Amino acid sequence: MNSVLGMQAEACFEAFLKCSKIYKLLTSNLQIHDSNQTLGELDYIVRDLKTQNVLHIELACKFYLYDETAGISEEEKWIGPNRKDRLIDKLEKLKEQQFPLIHAPETQQKLKDLKIEIPTEQKLCLKAFLFLPIKMDRIHLPKNYNDCIVGHWIRTDDLKEDKAALYAIPHKKEWLLPLENISEWYSFPQIIQRIEEQLLNFKSPLIYKKTNLKIEKFFVVWW
Repeated sequence: MNSVLGMQAEACFEAFLKCSKIYKLLTSNLQIHDSNQTLGELDYIVRDLKTQNVLHIELACKFYLYDETAGISEEEKWIGPNRKDRLIDKLEKLKEQQFPLIHAPETQQKLKDLKIEIPTEQKLCLKAFLFLPIKMDRIHLPKNYNDCIVGHWIRTDDLKEDKAALYAIPHKKEWLLPLENISEWYSFPQIIQRIEEQLLNFKSPLIYKKTNLKIEKFFVVWW
């Protein structure tokens, strides 16, 4: 991962591993090269302190919206806010590129040079933030998807003024921050103007809506 969100997630996950009593971090962000180019990168190599097995872990942090029309399988229906990526694409890249890299001769030699055993297991740690269409019931989704649902998505026609609410439109680099770190809140007319500016640029903004009772998270999509 090299996005802002990716780097933030990596920093958090690496801090977790360094404090963990379950895993020992052996190396992270290990770049693999041949004589001409970079072949790829292994996110984390860790030792399971209970089994003593060495694991290769790939980390992903993704915000996905559920679109029933985007495909046939469930993995095809989870798409990025701007329809630029899909869960199925991430899983296929993992299967076809990231996991097989461990078997490359260059990787084997690199690990040998570092005196690290070849991992016997590979795992994906996917931190997903999932958003459903506003009228969709989550009851039919598998539990592992349900556990990751944090909000919904709407179109501009679904926006209704709530004079008792305040709204925020966090920058992408703020999406993982605690809500108390968000300092700029707007009235409904003010947020509508900012939403429309984003939609004109084919960007689907993430919106926080705050009342005395709760805070809602939702995307307003341009598509």
